[in-house]
Amino acid sequence: MTLEVRNVTKRFGEFTAVNNLTLRLEKGEMFGLLGANGAGKTTTFRMILGLLDVTDGEVLWNNKKVGNHLADIIGYLPEERGLYPKLTVKEQLVYLAKLRGMKKEASIQSLRYWLDRFNVPEYENKKVEELSKGNQQKIQFIASVLHKPELLILDEPFSGLDPVNVELLKSAVHEVRDSGTSIIFSSHRMDHVEELCENLAIMSQGTPIVQGKLKEIKRSFGQKALRIYSDDDLTYLTEHPLVLDSKRVGEGLEYKIAREEDSQDLLKIAAERSFIRKFELDEPSLQDIFIAKVGGKDE
Repeated sequence: MTLEVRNVTKRFGEFTAVNNLTLRLEKGEMFGLLGANGAGKTTTFRMILGLLDVTDGEVLWNNKKVGNHLADIIGYLPEERGLYPKLTVKEQLVYLAKLRGMKKEASIQSLRYWLDRFNVPEYENKKVEELSKGNQQKIQFIASVLHKPELLILDEPFSGLDPVNVELLKSAVHEVRDSGTSIIFSSHRMDHVEELCENLAIMSQGTPIVQGKLKEIKRSFGQKALRIYSDDDLTYLTEHPLVLDSKRVGEGLEYKIAREEDSQDLLKIAAERSFIRKFELDEPSLQDIFIAKVGGKDE
């Protein structure tokens, strides 16, 4: 099972929402699609779903063009929530599962599994309007996976969730992936993408500007992150020519440097003047890369 987006462009009149995007998603893979608001992520998802026609290029699932015939094998969690507030959870999800070709008994069994999985079995007969926003988000996620999709699209899945429920949902996403489902998702939380995805694309104004394996993207960025923790003031290092940029992190400072070996020179200087409690040398974070490549262009 493979999703392929080949040289896809989407124009609305003279406005280009997506420009020459190519990506490939294999079975059981999680792919992160990143970008600021207006970057073209949701438009891309809608083309994958067959809700929007492409202007140029093609979207393929197992070498066949996407369309309504794939509705039964795709799950979609949209950024804009779309639950019926007056229906009970059971009524709503059984109905949605029926639209995906599931029998009632099978959908109820799957529904109860996921309600137990999210520690909310008592919500089965509650109306959606009686639930908090976070719990409505859980129900919306269940709606997207109830029919055991082969391809799952998640648009900002962690929005509105507290840290406990974020971890619960991440665990559920891993479970769905481990069952063989291919997952593509967007998130403004770079740490979530770093934790979940091996491959990703960063879009800016509809155009992919960074794409590939996360490890290779970090390695090729050309910067390292040196974090030094001390009870003394280390701001004097920010003026050193080896330091490209700096910021405060907790009780220490993080310095952007070009080469790993530069860290030794900076540590030597710091150790001569201050007591160093801890230091770390790491690849740049995905957030650092995103800010450097995108900045505020799309906002």
